[in-house]
Formats: sequence, structure tokens, C-alpha cells
Amino acid sequence: MATRTIVEAPVVERRKRLDETYIGEWLMTTDHKKIGVMYMLTGFFFFLAGGVEALLIRTQLAVPNGHVLSPEVYNQVFTMHGTTMIFLFVMPTLTGFGNFVVPLMIGARDMAFPRLNAFGYWMVLFAGIFLSSSFLLGQAPNGGWFNYAPLSELTSNCGNAVMCTPALNEDFWLLGILLLGISSIAGSLNFVVTILKMRAPGMTINRMPLFTWMTLITAFLLLFAIPSLTAASVLELLDRHLGAHFYQFAAGGDPLLWQHLFWSFGHPEVYILILPAFGMISEVLPVFSRKPIFGYTFIAWSGVAIGFLSFTVWAHHMFAVGLPPIAQAFFATSTTLIAIPTAVKIFNWIATIALGKVSLKVPMLFACGFIAMFLIGGLDGAALAVVPFDYQVTDTYFVVSHLHYVLFGGTVFGIFAGFYYWFPKMSGKLMNERLGQIQFWLMLIGINLTFFSMHILGLLGMPRRVYTYPDNLGWNEINLLQTVGAFMLGLAIMVFFWNLITSLRSGLPAGDDPWDAYTLEWDTSSPPVHYNFLTIPTVRSRRPFYDMKNPDIADWKTATH
Repeated sequence: MATRTIVEAPVVERRKRLDETYIGEWLMTTDHKKIGVMYMLTGFFFFLAGGVEALLIRTQLAVPNGHVLSPEVYNQVFTMHGTTMIFLFVMPTLTGFGNFVVPLMIGARDMAFPRLNAFGYWMVLFAGIFLSSSFLLGQAPNGGWFNYAPLSELTSNCGNAVMCTPALNEDFWLLGILLLGISSIAGSLNFVVTILKMRAPGMTINRMPLFTWMTLITAFLLLFAIPSLTAASVLELLDRHLGAHFYQFAAGGDPLLWQHLFWSFGHPEVYILILPAFGMISEVLPVFSRKPIFGYTFIAWSGVAIGFLSFTVWAHHMFAVGLPPIAQAFFATSTTLIAIPTAVKIFNWIATIALGKVSLKVPMLFACGFIAMFLIGGLDGAALAVVPFDYQVTDTYFVVSHLHYVLFGGTVFGIFAGFYYWFPKMSGKLMNERLGQIQFWLMLIGINLTFFSMHILGLLGMPRRVYTYPDNLGWNEINLLQTVGAFMLGLAIMVFFWNLITSLRSGLPAGDDPWDAYTLEWDTSSPPVHYNFLTIPTVRSRRPFYDMKNPDIADWKTATH
């Protein structure tokens, strides 16, 4: 036993010295706050990468017969743009917010499984590096971010050439997605256990903050949706390397099987990407309207309804593949129904603003922008639920517009609302209000210049995924306008990063509660200490920190929660 201690002592000592360094403190951490920050930093790095890819796409399409990118490189950039933005920016960034904020909101000292939490982050980082390294080999994924078979089944770059090389493009995509799926499952299990088992005394389900509600629902969606994508990816790897023929029609397979498996993940994924943003908005609006959220119960349970219904609508992505009429009727109806709980949320958000004393700080600007942009995307979605109309615009830029109003106008605006709101808690500094306003207006104008005109382009018949177009179809001016809008969005993001860097270096001290907020995370120091709370607070209403600051008019004295 003594010998073992002597042998291990140098190892323990080296580990201790590494932990005491600044870099080692972050590399070895299991603190949910540091892991949350690393998730967000990684997400924003890939946001920059995905943004560069978007600008390359828009530069190529700015004028007819463009030659900025070759067809093959365009397909790779196009595929990696969607993959990067969805799997490497939005999902890790939202996970980062959940990691940092949720334990603080519920009065916990950490996540339930700290090491599993760290494992989930490092899997995301490794998957991102693995996917991005495909560019170095000239074999980045090139089958679209939804990787449709049979195109994605190609295993060589032969064509008519005598010499050919193995096509590893889709192997990178499939293996990267499998790694990201492992991370998502690990993170989801952690969130479910943390939220259900580690809430502060008195914090019943009916008193949880709405961001915590939406994070919990999202975690359950991931647990049930990821296996479908995992199965689809494994089957395709078997097709590509072992001749299994699951998706090869000529060999008795069916490429539509991929579409069913992918979209049975893909449509819950839309709500996996938007529900946490719903939660952020539901935290920002009451604070800057100086009143409790209107319709708390309806907002919470409409999120549950969205979660259930999200698994019943996947085939509305497949109306054009020849589904039988009864299936089309079912999925059109379920798609229309899922708009109802979403509309309930929007009504309650607007009522919160209308009945409050609004302060238009930057988080509130982004929250209001979120409502407006997501509403446009939602109306698009309701139109696409009408099967005859969907036939006319499927695989056109109308669908691209819908996707970006929901995920950029919705999720990304929500992310910025949450980031400006919680940045003082994370850093102890305030971000520059003026620069935040400039970023907001550039983004609001840029998103509409870029994506609203895509409705028109889609109605004029321009198909998505094409790398160029002739100059006699009436698409020239609209494409140029969209490129101008895209570069305006790029400028807005540069303003954000400048604001972030300068605020970290020389921002004004924020104090512990700069917004006079309502929830428990603001009861901690800014940034919070390692253990979060010296004593775990007791919760008696939905606004526990408001109760602490206003004991004479506490919510639990004046209302039943």
C-alpha cells in the first residue's frame, strides 16, 4: 500500500499543479458554469465558421453564372453551413445556456452528473474538429445537411475517370453526427435528472422558471429523437461499407426509409432548437416589462403539447414523395394543430408586454425581434401545411425563407436576448448598450433583406441547392439584394464580437442584480462562486428572488402559486 502511494504521488502532484494553472482549471473542470461557458464559446466559434460559409454561398449566388465556387466546393460549403449552424452552433450554445443557468435557477450547486457533463462538452468539441477537418482533405460532406439517400450512398469519386479516390465525404458527416448524438444523450440525461431531483426546497414543478421548463422538455425530446437519427446513420454506414442496401432501391432497399428516419428526428429537432429560446424570451419579457409573465401555466403546458405534437408532423417534409392521401391529410392536420400551442405562447408574450411598463434595453429589443421574426416564420409554416401549396413551393427558396425565419429570426434572436440578459451574471460586466442597439437594428434589417425576398424567389420558381443560375429568369436583382442583406448580418455579428471583447476587457461593473430580476440565479454573485449558494434558498412562489427583495409584497403573500 505504501509503495502504491509513493508511485502515485508524482502523478497526483502533477495533476494538482495543472489544476492550479488557468488553462488547467478550464481543461479539467466539472463546474457547470465553466462547462456552460465553454459550450457557448465553442458554439460562437462555429457560428463564425457557419457565417463565413453562408457569405461564400451568397457571394456565389449574388450574380448569375457565378464562378466564386466550383459546383463540388459549393455542395461542400452548402452542406457544412447547415450542419455547422444546427449541430455545432445552435445546439451547443443552447446547451451552454442550460448548463450555466439551470442549476442556478433551481437552487442547485451543480449538475447531477458533473463528469458526464464534461464528457458531453468534449464530445461536441471533438466532433466539431472532426467534421471541419474534412475540408483539409477536400472531402467535406456534400449531400446537404439532411444527407438524403441515394446521393449520400456514393462511395467513390470515380465518374468517368480512370483513376478515382474513395469518397469519404458522407463518412465524415455520419461519424460526426454519431459523436454529437452521444453528447446530446449524455447532456439530456443530465438535465432531466438535475431538474427533476435537485430543485431547491419549495420549488415545485409549478414554480419552476419557464427556461427550466423548456430545457426539461427539450431534454426529453432529444432522448426520444436522437435514436432515430443514430439508427439512420448506422444503417447508411452499413450500406456504404458492407453492402447492406437499406436505402438502395435497385437492391431492394428504399431511399424513403432515410427520409422517414431522418425527419422523425428532424422535426422534433426544430423544437429542440426553438424551445430553449422560448424559455429565454419568457424570462426576459417579464423582467423588462416589470410584471409577472402573463399565462405562466399556458406557456409551460403549451411547451409540453408542442413536445408531444412534434413527433406527429415529420412527413410534412415529404408531401412531394407520393404519400397516400390519408397520410397527407393526417400530417397536414397535425402540422396545423401544432401551431395552436405556439400561438398561445405568442399571445401570452404580447399580453405580458402590453400590460407592463416596458424598458427597451438590448435584451428586450432582441426578445421583441424574436416574436416578430418567429411569427413570420410560423405563418410560412402554416402555409406549407397546405398540401397543394406545398407542392408548388417544395424545394424552392420559399422553404429556405421559412427555415431561416424560424431558426435565425427565432432561435438566434432568442440566443442574443439571453446572452445580453445573462452576460452580466456570467462575467460581472455590462455589455455596451449602444453597440447592442446597433447590432440589433443591423440584424433586423439584414434578416428581412436576406430572407423575406426569398418568398418571392421561391414563388418565381428558383430551386434551393443550385450553385448558379442563368441570367434570363428574373432572379438577378433579388439574389443581389439577398447578398447585401447577408453581408449586413455579417457586419452585425462583427459588432457583437467587438462588443463582447471590449466588454470583457473594460465593461462597466454589473453588480449582482443589474436588471432587478426575479429568479434565483440573480441571488448569487456575478460571476457566481464555485458552490453557487452559501445556503440553499427556500422557494415559495414563481418569483423567489423578487420575494426576497420585497418581503412585504412577496408573491406568496398576494397570490397562490
